[in-house]
Amino acid sequence: MIIIGDTAVGEEKVVETASLNSPKEKEESDSEKKSTSTKKAKSTTQSRGTVRAKIIRQQEEKEVSLFKENIYIVFVECETPGNIGFLARTMANFGLKNLILINPPTLTKEAYYQATHGKYIVENAKIFPTLDDFYQSQQIDFKVASTGMAGGSYNLSRIPIRPEELGRSMNVSNKIAILFGREGNGLTNKEVADCDICVSIPTDPTYPIMNISHAAAIIFYELFKNKHDFGVEGLDESTKLEKKYLLNDMTDLIDSLDIPDHKKRNGIKTFNNIISRAFITSREAHTFKGILRRLKNKLGEQ
Repeated sequence: MIIIGDTAVGEEKVVETASLNSPKEKEESDSEKKSTSTKKAKSTTQSRGTVRAKIIRQQEEKEVSLFKENIYIVFVECETPGNIGFLARTMANFGLKNLILINPPTLTKEAYYQATHGKYIVENAKIFPTLDDFYQSQQIDFKVASTGMAGGSYNLSRIPIRPEELGRSMNVSNKIAILFGREGNGLTNKEVADCDICVSIPTDPTYPIMNISHAAAIIFYELFKNKHDFGVEGLDESTKLEKKYLLNDMTDLIDSLDIPDHKKRNGIKTFNNIISRAFITSREAHTFKGILRRLKNKLGEQ
């Protein structure tokens, strides 16, 4: 006896079996499996690419944060409140926020007015009586003097680098102070000598001195456009203390030489200039320090 439904079920099973054994259907099934495998591979690749892009984005965001947090713009003994406002406005253009005022005049309404959208920078500016007070308070690792009066080979403190060199090389993982001097006289020789490097903007010799906000804009631009290039793994710039120990070892080595005192002073200053402009890494500083110590020990044996 045939019961309605049995035949249909049985035929359905036969059709299913035939479908799996059909060469054409098998080829289509293999094609579907291959397609699925390819999609999974693409999905994995895309996933890895997304993770990498996320990591890069996070690194860039960290660099931007360090750029804003670790750069200090220092205006030394400003003569007019308006120029403080102009400088703050320029800082705001390039994402800088730490304004330091050394023995400034009274901050009148003009300073806030000229700052326009950088008013908050003037409001949050920190005031110190002297540069030394500022250095000690903020534990600055690297100091940059800006000057329109660049020196030559006989004025070692004022051998300059250009803003683009500063922008390419500076590592914002450390605290950095960029000094701008008085409108009339700029920075003193002592103030420049106390800095690690000197940055100067090439201008026409008939009128070399720029308005502070104009000079600041050029320097800030060079720093800003390179902010994503600062973080390189394994290339952390040496700290102020590491460079100090390195200079101390070189000083001891030079002092042990039988040469006139003025040549010793020039040798020490020249070495300091080279180390500052080179932006040596922490590892390089330790390696160099080890070599200097071996030289000192070798000379001590003779």
